Amino acid sequence: MPHLVAPSLLAADFLHLDRAVALVNESEADWFHLDVMDGSFVPNISFGQFIIEQIAAQAEKYVDVHLMIDDPGRYVESFARAGATGITVHAEACTHLHRVIQQIHESGAKAGVALNPHTPVSVLENVIEDVDTVLIMTVNPGFGGQKFIYQSIPKIRQMAELIAVRNSRAIIEVDGGIGLQNAQKVLEAGARVLVAGSAVFGSDDPADTIRKLKAIDPNPVAYV
Repeated sequence: MPHLVAPSLLAADFLHLDRAVALVNESEADWFHLDVMDGSFVPNISFGQFIIEQIAAQAEKYVDVHLMIDDPGRYVESFARAGATGITVHAEACTHLHRVIQQIHESGAKAGVALNPHTPVSVLENVIEDVDTVLIMTVNPGFGGQKFIYQSIPKIRQMAELIAVRNSRAIIEVDGGIGLQNAQKVLEAGARVLVAGSAVFGSDDPADTIRKLKAIDPNPVAYV
């Protein structure tokens, strides 16, 4: 099954956000990735429901909302109303993770769970059948432009094995330091969705970068 590319608008020029939305709409990208940060769960503050509502009104593709916030269950319904197609919460921020997953589904959105670099795959053993996406953070959350943590590769493989063993419908998304230099490695490990921020919006030709990310073959044939 082809992999998906989700440009992260956190790296876009917010003075011209309409141009970034149009670029993603017109490109080969599959999803919009929107990072919500509260200044508590992560150090920075980004944007909330109002901005997402404006983006979603113009978005012609899947709107992937990543809540890097404390106690996200309080806001699930409001983000769904704002236009989120999928809502991802952090396992580390949920006291009752299964309940929040249910809330997301009841809101009409797809449910995702994110794991920080230090959080083991085993945390999701008892909910993996209930989630649609698992977001493996390949940097520490809260800042754009960080370097990819290569220890994440074995973790992606472990998650892929858990999904296969439990016959879960979940797909693996990766976020943090993703670019042309490492995208193939994470796809080979089992990732299905590439979140790319700085690699896309920091390039000279964002649409071409998206096209190159889409064109990567996760299973290259070796010729001798």
